[in-house]
Amino acid sequence: MFYLYQVNQKKIIGITGGIGSGKSLVSELFSSLGYPSYNSDIEAKRLYLTPEIKKEVISIFGEETYSGNVLNKAVLASKAFSDNELLEKLNQLIHPALGRHFKNWVEEQDSDLVFKEAAILIESGAYKSCNGIITVSTPESLRIERVMARDGVSEAEVKTRMDKQLSDKERESYADWVILNDGTSSVIKQLMKIRELITEIHLS
Repeated sequence: MFYLYQVNQKKIIGITGGIGSGKSLVSELFSSLGYPSYNSDIEAKRLYLTPEIKKEVISIFGEETYSGNVLNKAVLASKAFSDNELLEKLNQLIHPALGRHFKNWVEEQDSDLVFKEAAILIESGAYKSCNGIITVSTPESLRIERVMARDGVSEAEVKTRMDKQLSDKERESYADWVILNDGTSSVIKQLMKIRELITEIHLS
């Protein structure tokens, strides 16, 4: 349930969903409404290029994970998602650094209501620092289709990544609000209703 947890007087709404669910679309829509929105995936990609993170990634996954100062996402994903131990090492490296970066970002925002998009918001435990959680649920077949087209990967590769994440049902058990992104339901109408509810609670 929505609760009034605060970080430096800021209230945080988490946005999550499985790979290919469309959570980035929801985050971008809130951003277009004027709310600061933090995209964990984009910020993580930037962190991978910092000297200290790059050095650690290479030590774990090998030189082939980078081409110069460009992260080879396909190589990294292939290695990490095929070995639970390596995936855990990667998570232990990235998530603390991302957490520190997010905290600094929150402190820099003028708004006292901010949004944080993260694919593994629940799994990483980051949801515990959120006032409320929005999860985006999408039929598995549609998610697979989207990711295959977006990333140029096989159905088997997408399913391997999905297996490392919670199911929609599991995420929904943590969520305050659910947005159904099935290709027919209006995401915008659902989002605007949630925005209204968040605003009412936030201002009460």
